[in-house]
Amino acid sequence: WHFCIVKNKKLKGKIRIEAEKEEKFFYTKRAPDYWLNDLSKFGTDWNKPFLETAPYLIIVFKEKYETGIAGNKKNYYVSESVGIAMGFLISALHYSGLVCLPHTPSPMGFLEKILERPKNQKAVLLVPTGYPAPGTTVPILKKKPITETVSVL
Repeated sequence: WHFCIVKNKKLKGKIRIEAEKEEKFFYTKRAPDYWLNDLSKFGTDWNKPFLETAPYLIIVFKEKYETGIAGNKKNYYVSESVGIAMGFLISALHYSGLVCLPHTPSPMGFLEKILERPKNQKAVLLVPTGYPAPGTTVPILKKKPITETVSVL
């Protein structure tokens, strides 16, 4: 995996414009009603101003293979490695007093273009990061009971 940390305002603006294009298409054309209903409890829509107001955008790329003088070398367990790394990253950010909002616009190819990433890198997660803005709220969600998420055998 590979991280790009974006703090440049101009780049963050470009990322917001392209992310909002994808999100607007998702919210108005691609997403079925049941999906939009499930998202409604979060109070989100296609507008993503946090992509410019967050001091940093961490973009996570998976690398299916490495490139080098000797040619390409396949990477193994890419999805698993990225998932583990993201868990550590999010925990470390929160532990240090920062907040983040993992964001997954789909498709994410615009990030690869804007950030001029090589062909072996595919964007998988966009993590706006910083201190919480005054008045920030977090939705209160009903969580599943542990008996629905854990099996003890």
